[in-house]
Amino acid sequence: MTTTRAVQIAIDCADPAALSAFWIEALGYKLQDPPPGFGSWEEALEAMGVPPAERNRASAILDPQGNGPRVFFQRVPEDKRVKNRMHLDVRAAPGLQGEERMAALEAEADRLAGLGAKRLARHEPRPPLAFGHIVMADPEGNEFCLD
Repeated sequence: MTTTRAVQIAIDCADPAALSAFWIEALGYKLQDPPPGFGSWEEALEAMGVPPAERNRASAILDPQGNGPRVFFQRVPEDKRVKNRMHLDVRAAPGLQGEERMAALEAEADRLAGLGAKRLARHEPRPPLAFGHIVMADPEGNEFCLD
């Protein structure tokens, strides 16, 4: 018998707080709540004795409905150097096709660009199997697609 497993998406980055803030807006997620008994992460980290310089080592965001995976951001010393081998597809136009789909994707691309994302490429629809998408990069250069 095969057991299914929950998935967490881990993203290496330079600034976990800033990148998690971007993805909260992009996905409609929320910051993971601090441990019970604390009103904020700052309060919890202070109580745990974490030095201020180490408080932005990690951040996690969650789907407020509990359906999507947890996304964990971890600070790493190296910069991003090459194209991602795996990426997120942000489903920004489910059920739409043709120009209506591409217009919805363009609107979302513009919104995310206002939050610090960068547009990399637009791929036009090619029926019957390719519906069109836009390739973007988050503020730290991690590629994702608006699909």
